[in-house]
Amino acid sequence: MGIKAVDVKKLRDMTGAGMLDCKKALVETNGDFQLAEKKLKELGLAAVAKRSGRATNNGRVFSRVTPSKAAILELACETDFVARNKDFISLGESILNTIFQNNLTEITSGLKDLVTELISTIKENMTLKRFSVLNIAENEIAAEYIHGEGSIGVLVKLRSDDPMILQNNKVKEFLFDCALHIAAFNPLYLSKENVDDEYLAEQKDIFTKQGAALGKPANIVENIVKGKINKHFSEICFLQQGFVKDDKSSVETILKSLSKELGANLEILDYKYFKVGSEE
Repeated sequence: MGIKAVDVKKLRDMTGAGMLDCKKALVETNGDFQLAEKKLKELGLAAVAKRSGRATNNGRVFSRVTPSKAAILELACETDFVARNKDFISLGESILNTIFQNNLTEITSGLKDLVTELISTIKENMTLKRFSVLNIAENEIAAEYIHGEGSIGVLVKLRSDDPMILQNNKVKEFLFDCALHIAAFNPLYLSKENVDDEYLAEQKDIFTKQGAALGKPANIVENIVKGKINKHFSEICFLQQGFVKDDKSSVETILKSLSKELGANLEILDYKYFKVGSEE
């Protein structure tokens, strides 16, 4: 079948592989992007961890943290000029107010009406693309981070078996650093225990074929696969990643060290990462 240049470019954008390799993969898979991407991975030509969406529009991420609840939302618009408009920013804050006051967990007609009202004034299309809420118990605490002018936003939640420890400045500083880390590295999963079974099976299959291509015995290939999987966990899982302020130690290791120092059991429970234009 004929492969269009635009399709080759699309696969290149998805994988980071070379144009000729992308074209060959598409030809061999009859234009199936999913199969072509997998083939490039098996050949070691694509970045296996690349899953981040590409920005397709403008807007701003907003967040808010209270002792009992945290929320994050993405408000989209057509131009970066409007994203910096004070009325647009006020709209984001008003939406957060409504979410908190009415305990909302999904986009309602009332929230849409708030957006429509500003559209009629600014004359530019806007959309409340998504929002997410984290409830915070008495033995939990959340931190937020908004990057720049709202291009990226993060929430992260931590639990302690001793609620008093949550007031410790070292805990608050660590949790804020975790939010910075997530904004910088956008992990796909909280921990290796949370990795999707289907995704993990796909990676194992890819690494097995890569190992087999080296002509090594089966037991050697098995060890190679284990090593690659552990390395992959350190790339895509927040707790297994090298900490943003000490990349020689994982987030998990720093967390355990802090728990031991303070005499409490600290646990990262959840996080939210929003990037303008991305569906993740």
